[in-house]
Amino acid sequence: MQQLQKNNKKLIRSWAMFDWANSVYNLVITSTIFPAYYLIVTSSAEHGDMVRFFGWEVINTVLSNYALGFAYLVMALALPFLSAYADANGKKLSLMKLFTYIGAASCMGLFFFKLETLEISIVFFALAAMGYIGGVAMNNSYLPVIATPDQQDEVSAKGFAYGYVGCVLLQLICFVIIFKREWFGIEDPSLPARISFFLVGLWWLGFSQIPFRALPPNAPSVQNGLSLGGRVRQEFIHVLGRIKNIESIKKFLPAYFFSAVGVQTIMIVATPFGEKVLQLGTTKLIATIICIQLVAIGGAYLMSILTRTLGNIKVLIGVIFFWVCICVYAYFLNNEIQFYVLAVMVGLLMGGIQSLSRSTYSKLLPEDLEDTTSFFSFYDVTEKLAIVVGLFSFGFIEQITHNIRFSALSLSIFFILSLILMFRMLKFNKGLES
Repeated sequence: MQQLQKNNKKLIRSWAMFDWANSVYNLVITSTIFPAYYLIVTSSAEHGDMVRFFGWEVINTVLSNYALGFAYLVMALALPFLSAYADANGKKLSLMKLFTYIGAASCMGLFFFKLETLEISIVFFALAAMGYIGGVAMNNSYLPVIATPDQQDEVSAKGFAYGYVGCVLLQLICFVIIFKREWFGIEDPSLPARISFFLVGLWWLGFSQIPFRALPPNAPSVQNGLSLGGRVRQEFIHVLGRIKNIESIKKFLPAYFFSAVGVQTIMIVATPFGEKVLQLGTTKLIATIICIQLVAIGGAYLMSILTRTLGNIKVLIGVIFFWVCICVYAYFLNNEIQFYVLAVMVGLLMGGIQSLSRSTYSKLLPEDLEDTTSFFSFYDVTEKLAIVVGLFSFGFIEQITHNIRFSALSLSIFFILSLILMFRMLKFNKGLES
């Protein structure tokens, strides 16, 4: 890694632009326009919410959840080795670019999504997720490189804030195309949504060039006398051995796993949940999701401020407790006003827990660390495995009960487990105060 001056404001802004670039995937593809379009395309009076996927009959939301779960599982298995390869061979930036191009191109491929292209579109949907996962994993590993521990909460929050603002801006552009398609002479009602998918890929690809030009490649961490496989294996074994000897990381990752099960699953299933439980309609649902993104900006900075006096762990314990309350509240949800209250609560806590979890892990890493990609891969793998478990359990419960409320309530179990495990981290709290 090139020698950098940490806390350089220009470099931090460039790094944060990667969140600006790729967060449009999370909002448009994972949370708003794609889920709404997907439900419309895959629902009919004749078959209801059942679709056929390579001969397999399944509930439409279960199919999308399983496709995402598969993508996250593949990446969870691959990331430790990809990250070891990146550190050992100085390929962090190259892999960051590769995953970005895969994700952006796959989003563009969703332009062709119609019911008759369901199978290939689900493949593009899964590949877009893989591209997003891989890019974020590489980008996260730059956090301890560009910021000192006392600044990492604020820098992490800045990244998420850039992401929320960027994705809302593109969402508004897509809204104009969708709701005012007559301005553009568009007659096909499916075309505006499909144009939105293409714009996501274009936005993601274009703005990613800013961090690509600013972030330096990392220096190889392993001598070149070894074969490629030998370098990767040595790096992986080295990092795994160091993590086993860091008590704080060993305790933090299990607690983070269970909280990520809940948080990441809620982010993915929020739109289908609102539609199936209250039938709010696409416009209201998408507007609500945008509101969540905007509130999340305040949540990210609020948690960063609270850590200065309370420390990261105490704030995380409080946030996780409120997530338990949200899951129970969602189960009893029965009107539109209650849904909007829930959305504000989710937004406030979503921004906070994502930003704070990333910066907390970064603070727990050794300060003399050079192979940050491999160390952060364990954080990213934890999150991705959590999403696999969350999506599978959420989809499985809905499949057997045909009641999505039970799926939402079940997520509270994961938050409770996280809360219990996070109390073991209290003895490290003092050292995490900014």
